[in-house]
Amino acid sequence: MLDMIEPLREVRDGYLISLNLGSPPQVVQVYMDTGSDLTWVPCGNLSFNCIDCDDYTNNTPMSNYSPSHSSSCVRDSCASQFCIDVHSSDNPYDPCYIAGCSLSTLMKATCSRPCPTFVYTYGEGVVAGTLTRDTLRVHGNTEGVTREIANFDFGCVGSTYREPRGIAGFGKGSLSLPSQLGFLQKGFSHCFLAFKFANNPNISSPLVVGDLAISSKEHLQFTQMLKNPMYPNSYYIGLEGITLGTGSGSMIRVPTNLRDFDSSGNGGMLIDSGTTYTHLPQPFFSQLLAELESVIDHPRATEVEERTGFDLCYRVPCTNNVTNGMKIMDVDDHLLPSITFHFLNNVSLVLPQGNNFYAMNAPRNSTVVKCLLFQSMDDEDYGPAGVFGSFQQQNVEVVYDMQKERIGFQTMDCASSLAFQQLHKP
Repeated sequence: MLDMIEPLREVRDGYLISLNLGSPPQVVQVYMDTGSDLTWVPCGNLSFNCIDCDDYTNNTPMSNYSPSHSSSCVRDSCASQFCIDVHSSDNPYDPCYIAGCSLSTLMKATCSRPCPTFVYTYGEGVVAGTLTRDTLRVHGNTEGVTREIANFDFGCVGSTYREPRGIAGFGKGSLSLPSQLGFLQKGFSHCFLAFKFANNPNISSPLVVGDLAISSKEHLQFTQMLKNPMYPNSYYIGLEGITLGTGSGSMIRVPTNLRDFDSSGNGGMLIDSGTTYTHLPQPFFSQLLAELESVIDHPRATEVEERTGFDLCYRVPCTNNVTNGMKIMDVDDHLLPSITFHFLNNVSLVLPQGNNFYAMNAPRNSTVVKCLLFQSMDDEDYGPAGVFGSFQQQNVEVVYDMQKERIGFQTMDCASSLAFQQLHKP
């Protein structure tokens, strides 16, 4: 089967993949999200309505999908397995749930009615739409080769709450993009660009789906995927500890719920490209902050902490000397401690320095303010105990090996990786 290679472009809060939908093709840019299954796009040039999205929208214009402009677009029927899947959650906002009708009575083999409108919830956002089928075109691993997937199922969404842009779901469920393309038994990999490339349309990094993503990867460090019986479509890994600094730094033990689940499926560490920053549970998060404070002797920038909501901001000296071609923002990274995540199976991932503290402004008076871009979990009693977010996955090749049920890590410069060169060869 043909592998798929698509470029990922960075924006402020995630990574975009371009979906080629319809006849003739319409290109819609959506977030690549390993934390959900459904792929959905903003629908209608005039009718798309995003409520309470002022804080979430970028200045770049959004691309919408117009069903009326595609000759191959059809609304899915209530006899479709995907219709059952999109309505089968215990979502209290779902129209079927509200109507009090059981899915078993709706889903008849002879049913020709359209699939009822669905409502899909995220951490803070909600989207409502209709399940739609159309042709999806993807790029193969050979230049100039594309593959057409007829009747690709996705959400045609007309209204959202706090979800300004569409999403390509890469979870394990039947609705997800790799599942519908037949790749879920193989795997995929990504290498997220560094934050400094945000909103740069001229540079992208590869998302690889299929055999190519997992072949010749034995040199990576692999940690096992944890099975969560309550949330089988999500990717969980187990965190054992965190080390600050290099050399003799002692490992800070993390709570056991970052690698174990309770009877309700709560716990574990979710690896999620749709969450920007890594989240850790209390009181461990406060302990980590205290440990960092004890090893950093730069002055605090408390006014920046109040303005941004980040917990640890420091005025870090910077030098005007440019060494080894590195920009000024990269030269001073060694002045802050490195952070190493220790996952199950003796996997130690030293996070690239730019993934921990980030410059909040340009240098001023030979100092730059850098803030720790980790956050506390909001609801520690429900759902995952922690989340490994996309910001901390920058410049790390992450391999989802579905055959062996494991996730691999290797630090690399994603902007100049071999796969990037293949993606952009003339």
